[in-house]
Amino acid sequence: MKFSKQGLLALNPPQRAAAEQIHGPVLILAGAGTGKTRTVTTRIAAMVHDEIPPSQILAVTFTNKAANEMRERVATMIEPEQAEQLTISTFHSLCVRILRTCIERLGYKRTFTIYTQSDQLGLLRRIIVRLAGRDENLDAKLANTLISQAKNTGKPPSDREEALINDVYRAYQKELKQLNAVDFDDLLILAVRGLEENPDIRREWQRRYRFIMVDEFQDTNHLQMTLLRLIVGPEQNICVVGDDDQSIYGWRGADITNILEFERHFSDPTVIKLEENYRSTNAILRLANSLIRHNLNRREKTLWSGKGEGEKTRLISMPDAETEADFVVGEILEKHRLRQRPYDDMAILFRMNTQSRVMEEKLRENQIPYKLIGGQSFYERREVKDVLAYLNLFLNHDDDISLLRVISTPPRGIGDGTIELATQFSIDHQISIHAAINDLEFLGALSTRAQKSLLAFAEFLNRYADIAATKSANYAEMTRELLKEIDYDSFLRKGCKTDEEFDNRRRNVAELIDGMHSHFEKSKRGLRGFLDSVALMQDREDEKKDADGKGVSLITMHAAKGLEFPVCYIIGVEEGILPHSRSLEEGSRDEERRLLYVGITRAMQDLTITWCHSRKRYGDKMPCMPSSFFRELSKEELIESSYETLSAAPADEDFAADYFARMKEMLSG
Repeated sequence: MKFSKQGLLALNPPQRAAAEQIHGPVLILAGAGTGKTRTVTTRIAAMVHDEIPPSQILAVTFTNKAANEMRERVATMIEPEQAEQLTISTFHSLCVRILRTCIERLGYKRTFTIYTQSDQLGLLRRIIVRLAGRDENLDAKLANTLISQAKNTGKPPSDREEALINDVYRAYQKELKQLNAVDFDDLLILAVRGLEENPDIRREWQRRYRFIMVDEFQDTNHLQMTLLRLIVGPEQNICVVGDDDQSIYGWRGADITNILEFERHFSDPTVIKLEENYRSTNAILRLANSLIRHNLNRREKTLWSGKGEGEKTRLISMPDAETEADFVVGEILEKHRLRQRPYDDMAILFRMNTQSRVMEEKLRENQIPYKLIGGQSFYERREVKDVLAYLNLFLNHDDDISLLRVISTPPRGIGDGTIELATQFSIDHQISIHAAINDLEFLGALSTRAQKSLLAFAEFLNRYADIAATKSANYAEMTRELLKEIDYDSFLRKGCKTDEEFDNRRRNVAELIDGMHSHFEKSKRGLRGFLDSVALMQDREDEKKDADGKGVSLITMHAAKGLEFPVCYIIGVEEGILPHSRSLEEGSRDEERRLLYVGITRAMQDLTITWCHSRKRYGDKMPCMPSSFFRELSKEELIESSYETLSAAPADEDFAADYFARMKEMLSG
């Protein structure tokens, strides 16, 4: 046997208690950095060691990556043939297994197909065209989002019965069934229905999996909780692992009451708290504890560490975002070059995707390798590429790729059929698509309506091309006017799943225009100079992708959960950003507090938090206020300062001596 009681002895007392409590409902409250994965995998190995048949053990996670990692770790602790009998899967994979045994009772064939997002969008586009015609502006992506929300809430996509989206929803579900297909939302809905309507099948699954474990329980939604209640047998051998203090996905449907009210679903559970943190110093943990205790609806826990006291957190005010980026990147360079700190040890965390642009540019300027986690590189974002495509096309009408991107962004009455004809005409005559749509022979073959739409588009392009070609023109202001004219905001909203996504994308556009304003003020090379600088940054982005993902981590706070870094900078912690401006009206302030808590608990040794007195919005400086969360942080764990104070301070003597010693060492070879 690979596993022995020594494996249990290696755990701390609460971890061991969690691993040994096998029967009945168990709630493991695993605080940040408290060795949750080790506890869970040891618990599974201990169950097998205690002669519970591995085929009766089910562990459910949220991602395939998490499931694979858990499977690999458990496989090192038990025999290979035992590991193969375990079921470690995602919720969706579990639902597929259930549906293969009961979907015929729901009116489907057992050989059903699972539709991916691209399959769904293709079907929705066909339905929208059939129901409303080619010129209907209902976007397939928006329809998909609304239908997904409807399936998860049990409410129709629109309150108006006659709304097109309701007709599309009904037709979509009808056609899916005719195709013997289900989408990802259907997997959960139908699995729950199959178990609810068929007691014999429900009992069969309860007998099959007598011991169930669920990871990241704080992220479960209402449907997932219902599924668990249906497959947990009368013995109630269910163990859930999670941390309500790290529940940050409410906007995605996660229901924090599942973990807060666990006793309502499973009676008299054993509750075990993991509070010894193996990641951070006590100074960082006391700061995190001081913040999170302001959430009233939470399971009480206090993190502590055996790693010593450590340094206090710095809270530094900055005049603006550019200075903030200069300061952070300057410190990263200093830590790397003079203190030999690897770039991989350092991370910059932020609430909003827009905050990465200035940081990315400063890192590139200083040739510091970095990796972006939890988002695309700024210039790779869809809305940024849309705007850049317009600008490139104004300067180069023969840029077919840009023309094809903007001609229906937003829709302007030029259908897919017309675009296909223009593309083929350009190939046949070896001319650009722009030349094709201005060709009299081509226009003559089209309907009057199509001709008018193309002529209006050509006039629009020529008008902006004249402005763009003028070197003295303020191309940032020109872009603002352009976006107003095409009502890009409305188009953007249609393609977004949530208000938060819309806000983020709109802010990205504003951030791009702010970058153009900065370039316009510094450079005399006009719009072409700006687009050249963006293209060169993209070239460096391609080089960065080949660098084995090494470098400083640029990371959104939502994507940071589960990660850790010796040195962390949390930037732009201002009112309206963190907490987000919508949090008061949506009642999500507690979740915003948990998000900052997650950010703080990523830091292992060295934490700096910054905020700015002002930020640019469309070229104008807008005043900012420090986050109201700062009032909740323990002052005893903070060193508060400002950029001006730090800049005026004389160099630290020890550091200066160390610097010269290192320089001497380098020069002597």
